[in-house]
Amino acid sequence: MQQRSEAILIGGRSGVGKSTAAFRLHGILSDRDVPHAVIEGDALDLAHPAPWEHGLAERNLAALWGNYRALGYHRLIYTNTVSVLQADVLAAAMGDDPRVTAVLLRASDDTAAGRLAGREEGEELERHVGRSRTAARRLDEQAGASVHRIDTDGRTPTEIAVAILRISGWV
Repeated sequence: MQQRSEAILIGGRSGVGKSTAAFRLHGILSDRDVPHAVIEGDALDLAHPAPWEHGLAERNLAALWGNYRALGYHRLIYTNTVSVLQADVLAAAMGDDPRVTAVLLRASDDTAAGRLAGREEGEELERHVGRSRTAARRLDEQAGASVHRIDTDGRTPTEIAVAILRISGWV
């Protein structure tokens, strides 16, 4: 019998450090020989025009997770801006009643804008900063009490990853 799946859902505004935290978690868990998979949810339906109304991200998650499960994996680190608002949908897509730990990473407007400036420029940077600010407000307002919140300002990726690991109980 397979172990029950576990998922860490990492959400947060653009520029908060979701991917960086997930990759640092991957490094820590790999160093400790803890089997796991990392899936960048933003890439599961990255297309133009956007196929959101077709549930493509969830369908792709189901397919990818099914492949990982077939190989014996039971721990998933999943990043997506709004993942903490979609925990039930994502858990259903995983298909095996996972134990879910939802973590909302937070950063100040200045910190997020500074991080975004490292990867965007010009009008695209301005659009990203505006969308990030709007997303931060929405996530703070709509994320339930069961969602763990971690402020990332002034913290290293390792500090953030360790905080997530403590919350998850994986190590």
